[in-house]
Amino acid sequence: MPSLVTPALPAGTLAALEQPVLDGADGVRLRPWRESDVPAVVNAFADPGIQRWHCRTLDEDEAREWLARWPRDWHAEVGASWAILSETATRQDSPGTELFGSVAGQIGLRRIDLEEGRAAISYWVVPAARGHRIASRALAALTGWAFGTLGLHRLELSHSTANPASCRVAARSGFTAEGVRRSEARHADGWHDMHVHARVHSD
Repeated sequence: MPSLVTPALPAGTLAALEQPVLDGADGVRLRPWRESDVPAVVNAFADPGIQRWHCRTLDEDEAREWLARWPRDWHAEVGASWAILSETATRQDSPGTELFGSVAGQIGLRRIDLEEGRAAISYWVVPAARGHRIASRALAALTGWAFGTLGLHRLELSHSTANPASCRVAARSGFTAEGVRRSEARHADGWHDMHVHARVHSD
C-alpha cells in the first residue's frame, strides 16, 4: 500500500555517513567507541546511579559486545552512541586531575526512525564527571549534529519522574517538557512514570 507521505529522510541517510567526532562547547568531545573502552564501560555500569536508571550491569564480555553493537546499529540505522570525553571536569576523589582522554559518559540516539525523522536521546555520566554540566554540553553537540547534519526533525528525551537531574539537563538544553507517560518504564523497583521532553528542528 503506497504511502501518501514522503519520508522525512530516505533510507540510507545515516548509513552513508561515517560516524563523526563531535566537538562541543567548553572542552566536551564525542567520539565513537573503541574496544579499549571496555574497562571504562564496565566501571560505568558498576555505578549504582547508572544501574538504577539504565537497569543493567556489564562484565567484560558483555561490555565488549555492547561496544560491538554500535557500528552494527549505525549501519542498520536504528541507533548510535558516542563516548563523552571532557577536558574540564575533574575527579571528585582527586581534585585537579584532568578527565580529558578518559570516558566521562555516553550519549546516543535510540529508536532512530528516518521515515518519521525522529530519535530518542540516551545518556549517562560517570560519578567522577558529574557536577560539570557535561551531559548538557554533550547534548548540545549531539543535537546540533542530529538536526544540522543528519537532518532529523524531532528529538525526544524521557526520564523517570524520580530523576530530577535529567529534568534539569533537558531544560538547560532547550528540550520542552511535553507531559508524563504514566507507568511507561519498568525499573528494578517497579514501574516508573516517565517525563517527556522534546526539541524539533525549528525550535
